[in-house]
Amino acid sequence: MQTRWEATKIPEQRGRVALVTGANSGIGFHTALELARKGARVILACRDPDRGKEAAQAIAQEVPGAEVWPRTLDLARLESVRELAEAVSAETDRLDLLVLNAGVMVPPYGKTADGFELQVGVNHLGHFALAARLWPLIRRTAGARVVTVSSMAHRAGRIDLDDLHWERRRYVAFQAYGQSKLANLLFMKELDRRIREAGLPVASVAAHPGWTRTNLARHSGFMAFFSRWWAMEAAQGALPTLRAATDPAVQGGDYLGPDGPFEIRGWPRVVGCSARARDPEMARRLWEASERATGVSFPVLG
Repeated sequence: MQTRWEATKIPEQRGRVALVTGANSGIGFHTALELARKGARVILACRDPDRGKEAAQAIAQEVPGAEVWPRTLDLARLESVRELAEAVSAETDRLDLLVLNAGVMVPPYGKTADGFELQVGVNHLGHFALAARLWPLIRRTAGARVVTVSSMAHRAGRIDLDDLHWERRRYVAFQAYGQSKLANLLFMKELDRRIREAGLPVASVAAHPGWTRTNLARHSGFMAFFSRWWAMEAAQGALPTLRAATDPAVQGGDYLGPDGPFEIRGWPRVVGCSARARDPEMARRLWEASERATGVSFPVLG
């Protein structure tokens, strides 16, 4: 019987630097907390600066002496992405872990400051631009990992590069969410392919939290209602992300999620993804479309 993986199995992180988006609550908070508990310096990249400071204070109370730096990041504004990346690059000369966790789920139709449909804009394009801008730090940090947080909903996703922002189709919030979460996995796979091609000592991996009780689902109706009985607590829902970030046995291209039935609950292990998430041609086309949309090239080799 496989031994379950818990936060106590996270290796020592002293001397390492991690950045976690959406670290003020839910999965992001518990990811940051456990990394700080193991000695990492953790940058809490949060949209609301006050909530970021509150999260930093909560981690410091739980882990005396923890090194946590709250920083402002609004993924719905590419200018904010650029500002954060420049600030981080000025503050540190390494980045061992980049955890792309923040997201929005099934909100009413809206657009980012740059004109992107909100879910694909925040969940994928904002994170794509952030990873690209932080890449010089990541690529020179041997053993670094980029962890992209996806969702079981990626299986319902379809990428429509001709209408990525739902300007021609009738907007269906859950389908738009599925598209953004599929985009997360396609990004992870394409980044992994490019890293391998370049022979860099960096890994691109992904995780999903199963059904976890967080405020992400506040717009989801029945899911928010039933979460009180069926969903995992955020501390356990963060374990696939933490294992993807820290387990030495995890390899580039791996996707981790809960080991229970339908991957809804359980303990983290490597799981499968949809055939659409493994489509190399779509991954390449989405990558190129993301570079055009954000105006940020991703210098994997450079």
